[in-house]
Amino acid sequence: MATFVLVPGFWLGAWAWRDVTEALRAQGHEVYPMTLTGLAERDHLAGPDVTLDTHTTDIVRLIEVEALRDVVLVGHSGGGMPVAQATDRIPDRIARVVYVESGPLPDGTSQFDTVPPEEQQRLRAFIGAGHLLPPPAWDPAADPTNLAGLDDPTLALLRARATPQPLRTATDPVRRTGGRPVPTALVASTFPLTVVREMIDQGHPFFTGLAGGRLFEVPTGHWPMLSEPKALADVLDSAARD
Repeated sequence: MATFVLVPGFWLGAWAWRDVTEALRAQGHEVYPMTLTGLAERDHLAGPDVTLDTHTTDIVRLIEVEALRDVVLVGHSGGGMPVAQATDRIPDRIARVVYVESGPLPDGTSQFDTVPPEEQQRLRAFIGAGHLLPPPAWDPAADPTNLAGLDDPTLALLRARATPQPLRTATDPVRRTGGRPVPTALVASTFPLTVVREMIDQGHPFFTGLAGGRLFEVPTGHWPMLSEPKALADVLDSAARD
């Protein structure tokens, strides 16, 4: 059986992986869901000095302190950036990286770089001199694609438990040394795999580094760990197998 480390995307903590964790453990896997610095139960640590490197170190230290080897390292959405950097630092401990609704952005690219300029300007004006990126409203009428599959109780849970994201984890660029490559997999939910394959073939920066990796699909919204946890756990189980 495999050893999984599950890294959440923006605004979430280890709690978001609860159902996936239970399903994977029921299959016999060892599972470590993470909360990154400054979020969820660790939101008291949020501050302007929490960076993308901080979150990368969170992942590396968990793996090192727990003496984990042959890790299947899973990063959802914005969690894909620290996952990519952590893999670059300790490739000898990682068996496979699985990007869920994410991808290994090119060196020098930040999450903010993937957002249209007008949205960047709106967010920076809203944040002002602050250091936290507020969570969305979780309104399906305003964001039907990303919030697809989430019922009212789950949306209420997100509104209650989501916490602001340390801003520098979104604005700091990914930095990788180009060390030993590690096998990859992608779990796409809001992008059909036909579109993903086209984007990979075109060298789209969202999916740089996924050429030759395994591709899986869980058709739902952007948060499959909440909308389709059993299906996602089954896909992760498959992705862990050579």
